[in-house]
Formats: sequence, C-alpha cells, structure tokens
Amino acid sequence: MCARIVLADDGIEFDGESPMRGPLGGVESSVVNLTRALAERGHEVLVRNKCRRARLIDDVDWAPIESGMPESADLYIANRGDKLLPLMPGARRTVFWIHNPARYLLKWRYLSKLWRVRPAIIFIGDYHASTYPKWAPSGERVVIPYGIAPEFSDITPLDAPPPRRAIFTSNPLRSLDWLLRLWSDRIRPSAPDAELHLYCGAATYGSVGSEKAREMEQVLDIARSLRHEGVVLNEPVAKQRLIEEFRNARAMLYRGDVNETFCLAVGEAQAAGVPAVVQRIGSVVERVIDGETGAVTDDDQSFAEAAVKILTDDAYWRRCHIAALQKQNSWGWADAAQRFERLIPE
Repeated sequence: MCARIVLADDGIEFDGESPMRGPLGGVESSVVNLTRALAERGHEVLVRNKCRRARLIDDVDWAPIESGMPESADLYIANRGDKLLPLMPGARRTVFWIHNPARYLLKWRYLSKLWRVRPAIIFIGDYHASTYPKWAPSGERVVIPYGIAPEFSDITPLDAPPPRRAIFTSNPLRSLDWLLRLWSDRIRPSAPDAELHLYCGAATYGSVGSEKAREMEQVLDIARSLRHEGVVLNEPVAKQRLIEEFRNARAMLYRGDVNETFCLAVGEAQAAGVPAVVQRIGSVVERVIDGETGAVTDDDQSFAEAAVKILTDDAYWRRCHIAALQKQNSWGWADAAQRFERLIPE
C-alpha cells in the first residue's frame, strides 16, 4: 500500500542532508531517518519544516513550511509543536509525535488542541509514555522507539580492546559536571592512564543550542581545566566520524536525566558495541542491559566501580562489547517505519 505521508516540524532549520554536513540533534536526526525509511518502503513522503528551500532528497519532498501545507494526506505527523496539530484538517489521520517528557502538554494551548483533534500520541519509550497522565486528552497512545541509524547496522566486533578511553556524546547540561567530578575523584585515580573524550557543545542544537551556549560553556570550562587528568574536549562531529570515535572508545559514561525520553547517545554507542555505564534515571534503563551490555547503577560509588571495571578488565569489556553488538542494533528505522504504517487508515 502506497500512502501519502506528511510530516511537519517548526523547530530548527535542517533537511535530509543535514546529517552529512555536521552534528544534528536527536529529534532532527530521527525526522530525517524516519521519513527516508518511509520513502524507501514506497510511500510518498513530504516534509514541511524550516528548511531553506524546496528539494527532493532521498525521495523525500522537503519544502519550507512557510510555503504552505499539502491539502491532503493519508497520515499527517505533527512533530512536537502544538501549532502544527490543526494544520491539516483534510488528513485522513493525524498523529502527534512527541520527544520530550509529556508534562509540557499540560498547558491550555496544548490541551485545547488535543481535546479538539484527538490525535494518536506517539511516545518513544515506556518511560516516556509514563510522563503523560491517564486523564489527559488523546486518541490512541502508541510507543514506537527510535530506530538505530543504518550506519550502525554492519559494525563488526573488534579484534582487540580499544585504549582505556571513555566517551561522552550527550548534552553537556545533562550531568556532565557531575561526571567530571566523579572522573576526577573516583574513576581516574583507579585507572590513571585512562582518558575521557567529550564530543559535545551547542552546535548540535542549532539556534536552540545558542540560547544555552553560555550555560554549556561553564560546564565545558570545567572539562578544559581537567586536561591533566585525561579529559579531552572535542567539538561535536557528524555521524560517520562519531562511529569512528566509538570504535576507539572502551566505555560510554552517562548518568541519565529525568528529562530524557530515549537517549540516542547511549543507544548509538551500544549499537556500535561500546559498553555503557548509566544510573537508574529516566529512559537510559531502557537502553542498557544491566550486566550484559554494561551496567545500570544506583549510586555514584557503583557507577565509578563499573566504569573502572570496563576500562581495565579486558575480558569483561569484550563480553559486554559482543553482547552490545548482538542485542542493541537490531531495531532500525525500517522497523519504526513499519510501526508508523500501522497508523495509516485502511
């Protein structure tokens, strides 16, 4: 069945080629990957967002949202913004794809539109779905996890352990200051030749990131002050380069955040075979298989001990590395696209 699928977004500027040009946020990357996967499955796919000009990219029709919306669609995906919900009254079905904790929907400007339109709400995980009260308005409530990008599908096991290098690739405002303190106080003293490589900064988040840039820089200044303790600060990098850095990393260290609903950073690291250490906070517990692909910890001491073990124990690292490759990259964007297809009216 070939359907017409329209996705609208009114966030930052990006298009289907943005992942090749440089770092891109998780939501924007997910829009690119989902729409490409839907087009590959034979659908007519149109994206209306803040891209600069109309273009056909990987069989997806991209055009500025200011140029107007199509008159009809079999499936209309309003991506995160409340103003998008009523834009396609002629669509056979409207769904609302959200990415942040759903408490922000409990404002009148959202609730009024959700009562009126009654779209299916698409959550990206069980933890995410739990952030929206049962009494709040919606149509169907559906959980469709993010897919793992195709670039991660053919990664093979490493023959030998990487150097004693940990990596962090998330938003620096998500507990990087905590990680730096723990690294300095507890992890590095037990692994004195280890390094912590950071790939983060405001560039990943476009204009939204620039608003937070000063706050991020305060955290990154702490990182710069710890050069002598093995902390290496790098700019965010494009996906293919990031995969190369994952291949040179032995552990992904990330605390977790209650405001994070999927954590693509940990998901991609796991798909690349990087064991991860997290705490039992928010959605990261859905990304790591405790004791198999890394560790889900309950306090700072157990986090530090698990990090040191992965950084120094070759046999343990390899077990986690192999398990991550076998178990953590099996759900791709083609699978997510197939789940979205079920939302198309017959």
